[in-house]
Amino acid sequence: MIQLLDTTLRDGAQGYGISFSKQDKLRIIKLLDKLGIDIIEAGNPAASISDAELLAKSIPLSHARLAAFGSTRHKDTTPLTDPSLNAILNTAAPVAVIFGKCSPSASVQVIRTTPEENLNMIFQSVEYLTKNGKTVIFDAEHFFTSYDEDPDYALKALLAAQSAGAQSVCLCDTCGGTLPDRAAEVVREVCKSLSIPVGIHAHDDSGLATALSLAAVKAGATSVQGTLSGIGERCGNANLSTIIPNLVLKMGKKCLGGDLSQLTRTTRAVAEICNISLPGSLPFVGKNAFAHKAGMHVDALSKQKGSYEHVDPEIVGNSRKILLSEYSGRVSVSKKLEGLDPELAKDEELARELTAAVKQMEHDGFRFEGADASFELLALRTKGLLKNYFTLDLFKVMEEQPFLGASTNASAMVKITVSGQSEISAAEGSGPVDALDKAMRKALLVFYPAIGSMHLSDFKVRVLDSSFATGASVRVMIESSDGVSFWSTVGASTDIIEASTIALVDSMMYKLYKDEKCNM
Repeated sequence: MIQLLDTTLRDGAQGYGISFSKQDKLRIIKLLDKLGIDIIEAGNPAASISDAELLAKSIPLSHARLAAFGSTRHKDTTPLTDPSLNAILNTAAPVAVIFGKCSPSASVQVIRTTPEENLNMIFQSVEYLTKNGKTVIFDAEHFFTSYDEDPDYALKALLAAQSAGAQSVCLCDTCGGTLPDRAAEVVREVCKSLSIPVGIHAHDDSGLATALSLAAVKAGATSVQGTLSGIGERCGNANLSTIIPNLVLKMGKKCLGGDLSQLTRTTRAVAEICNISLPGSLPFVGKNAFAHKAGMHVDALSKQKGSYEHVDPEIVGNSRKILLSEYSGRVSVSKKLEGLDPELAKDEELARELTAAVKQMEHDGFRFEGADASFELLALRTKGLLKNYFTLDLFKVMEEQPFLGASTNASAMVKITVSGQSEISAAEGSGPVDALDKAMRKALLVFYPAIGSMHLSDFKVRVLDSSFATGASVRVMIESSDGVSFWSTVGASTDIIEASTIALVDSMMYKLYKDEKCNM
């Protein structure tokens, strides 16, 4: 059994551009608990007022335990008077994670004390917290470089924590510079010297945090720390969304109760709260992790399960994607339809019509490779199965030259008809597309309140042939989200506003179709 500690709310919060409200933190805690994470490191109460407030009262959880983070006592204090230790004690968190130095040079140069006093600081801090009812994990900071400097002293630091009552120790590759084979050697030696569990905490500065974490487990570590989306200071922390399925599916280890089906959904939900875009190429949970474009690959997948896939995407809660282009044949289109509706995939005439339509539209500038929602709507329209949720009768966009400091520079007016009833709406925005998006959603809210939950999460424009200068065709790709799922749509035209409008209409149409389908 591998114990998982997620530090999104503490170490992850130190990543560039990451900031959490109290509500964000509570949502992430609930998501991680439901996923099956064992320990959630929820912050440093001595360093942050908001962390102290969050941890002041117990939060009902079904599986996870919350942890408060802090340092060993300061050199000129006793545990009883140390602000960091007592800030941890004042929380409702049952687990305390405290870090300390593990080398003579760090003792002297960083915390300005003697190596002997540093060992006393570790022992007394752990003892004080354990005697006051906390389960203590000792984070051995810079452990691998400390071990290279003086292995005997590094082990003494761990033994001090063990003898004081620590439940476990965690070896930290704080600068992310250790190679996996060296980390494995050190972990193996540490496990021989200690009688309590050993964990690993890796950073990705060398791009090796996942490999190092897995090597550490193979060498005897029984707990792994990281963040579900890989966020963290500098290059980030070890990415648990990659580590967990490797542990379970490749190494036969048990974690999350063995159920990985919520991993993709939870990772994406946490990333949404963090306001980051996950790389499509992220292993296991990325939107392109099981995406296939080559016709040969698609054909092989239709004949042999597992061709060009190292695991079943459904095991980790992801899904296979067939990417379409003007080079796609009927087999690719049929496989794409199969993922939408097995009944549609049986319709050979539909497959032929769609294949021809895709080739023509891709020639005209559309691109369905990254716009699954637009393809699904195209298939439904071709088959005559898509309800006409609304009609955009007309729209008008005006760009303005505002006074200095104004927050908007464009306005839009739209007329939308739903079941014979028309609604005219106007809105301002930070650009013409933003204004148009707001005006359309404002009008649709009258008929469909659920449209208020969606927003645009990404907007890309590509000029298709720059040699035509201002007369060139453009392609607009829009990614939308309602906080639960994401979908992508595409539009193309020589007019960027028209291309954006096509993609916007599809985005909102898909949201309404998806909601109705879920309620059927």
